[in-house]
Amino acid sequence: MSHAPLLKRLVLICLGMFAFAFAMVPLYDVFCDVTGLNGKPSLEQAKQSTHINEKREIDVSFTTHAQSGAPFKVKSHEYSVVVKPGAMREVLFKAKNISNEDKVMQAVPSVSPGKAAKYLHKMACFCFDQQPLKAGEEVEFKLLFYVDTELPDDVEEITLSYTVFDISKQLVASN
Repeated sequence: MSHAPLLKRLVLICLGMFAFAFAMVPLYDVFCDVTGLNGKPSLEQAKQSTHINEKREIDVSFTTHAQSGAPFKVKSHEYSVVVKPGAMREVLFKAKNISNEDKVMQAVPSVSPGKAAKYLHKMACFCFDQQPLKAGEEVEFKLLFYVDTELPDDVEEITLSYTVFDISKQLVASN
């Protein structure tokens, strides 16, 4: 009795599973781009808006939280703002290193609903760069943004959320 056909099928199934697992990340990224899911906004500085829709208002709220163990407190001065699509808006954030060591902070933004991510444009954001903070230091950061006039009509509220990470150890390890 030969097991060669069964062995051949099992090897092909294993190879297929490996190829599928290897392709998951790029497939997921394509899926998110097509559907607007995941709310990953661009981390590139946007160009200034040239048109303002005076007839529409969008509520934009802000949340921040630190990754488990990250010694930072970050909070916007305003919980939410009302913006007209195309109009520039500035919001200030306060960040504090609550540890007794110098640290480097990196903020990673996400947008909800996910389909609104491509319509939220940031001109200035503390998420563009790594932010070194001395022990106990408190600083203010500026977020300058606008909501695109092409935002779908069914989106009336947007939440911009930042997760703050302590990347101090990664920087030391890479140097």
